[in-house]
Amino acid sequence: MSPKDLLTATVVIFAWGVNFVVIKLGLHGVPPMLLGALRFALAAVPVFFVKRPQIPLRWLFAYGLTISLGQFALLFYAMYVGMPAGLASLVLQAQAFFTLIFAAMFLGERIRAVNVIGLVIAAAGLALIGMHGGQAMTLTGFLFTLAASAMWALGNVVTKRMGKVDPLSLVVWASLIPPLPFLALSLNFEGPARIESSLAAIPLVSVLAVCYLAFVATIVGYSLWGKLLARYPTAQVAPFSLLVPVIGLASAALFLGEALSPVEFAGAALVMAGLIVNVFGGRLVQRFLPAPR
Repeated sequence: MSPKDLLTATVVIFAWGVNFVVIKLGLHGVPPMLLGALRFALAAVPVFFVKRPQIPLRWLFAYGLTISLGQFALLFYAMYVGMPAGLASLVLQAQAFFTLIFAAMFLGERIRAVNVIGLVIAAAGLALIGMHGGQAMTLTGFLFTLAASAMWALGNVVTKRMGKVDPLSLVVWASLIPPLPFLALSLNFEGPARIESSLAAIPLVSVLAVCYLAFVATIVGYSLWGKLLARYPTAQVAPFSLLVPVIGLASAALFLGEALSPVEFAGAALVMAGLIVNVFGGRLVQRFLPAPR
């Protein structure tokens, strides 16, 4: 990978890692469903300048309802009800294993033994975090974050079914889909009075958070990541995503003062180990075990 593309990958990882701290800050002044509506309404603004992706509308809606609406409605609510930003960045990576399972169910892809080993290791870590999260994390927040990771995984399967598509075009046009459902959820669960008061007295930090989530995390992050995937093999690009929870945990500790308990740290280590086995295990097996004759 060229130095320029290494820098691009680093920018994306930092943008996505810090994203969880930004969400937490944004939620201080705006309720979760309204935050989602504002994020994607702003992310959809470039639709006037970006050509619509050449895919059937059903796939555009499927992407928008899973990765955009489903993932972030669940994640924003999870963080609103007590999921720490750092742990959210880690638990959300369970999408890698949900993607394996859903791809096997819906696309007929084969799950290898090394994937199962990685899944078991990561599941043990998630169980540790879920059972011993401490006062800083609620069980509801943990379960909703897991559900968000499952929605992300469904979106990954949808993306695979689409075939080759321009990532910037897909992200921008798919952003047209979530605002109205998010607004409907906000009206139902947060109420018109809460919406009005939040918008009337929205703090600057929430305004900046919405701008960051819309333009940096969504448009810049996903479009640059898509370009890397188009330029290099997936196996060369995917390992960079392992750094997202590292940046997420570090930035949450730095800016929010979040600290892991010993049990949470052990769980986080197991989740990272499971992800590493999932990403690199197959290549290690091929390198060190002789091929059958």
